[in-house]
Amino acid sequence: MNVNILAIESSCDETSASIISNGKILNNIVATQSVHEKYGGVVPELASRAHQQHLIPVVHEAIVSSGIDKNALTAVAFTRGPGLMGSLMVGVSFAKSFAYALDIPLIAINHMEAHILAHFIDEPKPSFPFICLTVSGGHTQLVLVRDHLDMEVIGETMDDAVGEAFDKTAKLLGLPYPGGPFLDKYAKEGNPKAYQFPISDMPDLTFSFSGIKTAVLYFLRDHLKDNPQFVEDNLADICASVQYTLIKTLMQKLKKAAKQYKIKEIAIAGGVSANSGLRDELENLSSQLGWKVYIPKFEYCTDNAAMIAMAAHYKYQKGDFCGLDVSPEARMKI
Repeated sequence: MNVNILAIESSCDETSASIISNGKILNNIVATQSVHEKYGGVVPELASRAHQQHLIPVVHEAIVSSGIDKNALTAVAFTRGPGLMGSLMVGVSFAKSFAYALDIPLIAINHMEAHILAHFIDEPKPSFPFICLTVSGGHTQLVLVRDHLDMEVIGETMDDAVGEAFDKTAKLLGLPYPGGPFLDKYAKEGNPKAYQFPISDMPDLTFSFSGIKTAVLYFLRDHLKDNPQFVEDNLADICASVQYTLIKTLMQKLKKAAKQYKIKEIAIAGGVSANSGLRDELENLSSQLGWKVYIPKFEYCTDNAAMIAMAAHYKYQKGDFCGLDVSPEARMKI
């Protein structure tokens, strides 16, 4: 019997649907929300409304393009959390209704676990155990992965996520939203050691990124007093220096974790894994320390339903289903 699962992702500002058949991803349909750009960040209420508009067309396209009739679906999977409560409610409500109408089981997925399991969509796939550095706008975590559904958070941020640090620094520099990719773009042309910013010294495997945002704020304030054109004149060097500091902070803890757990299988996941500087540094460390590094394709790094589908595949194999009384969890933990 073929196992065909419809997966839905609606945790933030991307509406996505995917079909997985017998462990193979057939498609990954994503509708983006441009409405947030003029506000410089995601507006939760607008995100919820956009999900309501996009979800049915996205699911329809996923089913039609897969060539699998909806009556041949075996289960419906959805993101339960973490994420924006309103956005999660749209996806959870639709998934429950769809599964009830077809009389098929529901599979609740942890968004952060799904980011890690995106590594099993394509080859090469990491071997167990491995350490995954998950970096996004909302999360920064080091996760020890012993099996597909056996994960332990061994380090995380005490305050801001690294993606938030990228985006808010970019905003201070007057770059468009989302600022992370623009900061990365200008950093390629600058000197990463032109300016020095503090690297937080947190205990064990704990991260902190609130300090660098404050440091950049004061740095810009002081230099703009003397030269109102300071940012325009030195944009590439500022971006490169900030990016260098953020990546060094991440790599310090990743190297410490790899040494502590004696693991050389290293994975990276989440939207910030698209950052070219981070990818380059991982490749350097791979050569220096003998690591095997795994990074998913870009389309599987950002929020998407294919990773939800992959996680659902492993949960289906274990018979890990949920009832129609399930509700979203905005602060869901691994």
